[in-house]
Amino acid sequence: MNIFVGNLSYQVADEDLRAAFAAFGQVTSANVIIDRMTGKSRGFGFVEMPNADEATKAIQALNDSPIKGRPVKVNEARPREDRPPRREGGFGGGGGGFGGGGRGPRY
Repeated sequence: MNIFVGNLSYQVADEDLRAAFAAFGQVTSANVIIDRMTGKSRGFGFVEMPNADEATKAIQALNDSPIKGRPVKVNEARPREDRPPRREGGFGGGGGGFGGGGRGPRY
């Protein structure tokens, strides 16, 4: 079962998540999600537990309980929603607002 863990303290690491959930059974993986730009935690993570009964017990026991001093929200992870594909090229279509091509003003 894939488990979502939210409201994580920024000090929580993968090992902390694994330890908290391992008290209830086997943990296949535990990952705190890291922001690509800053390299810091985004405040949530995912834990994978192969046994559904153990996962359910962990969810019930750990929801609203503190990990590293902060009460976490724990529930079964929902599948990711499909998003429309991103457009190529970034900000808008026509090449910028300064004479085309996005190169800035021409003097």
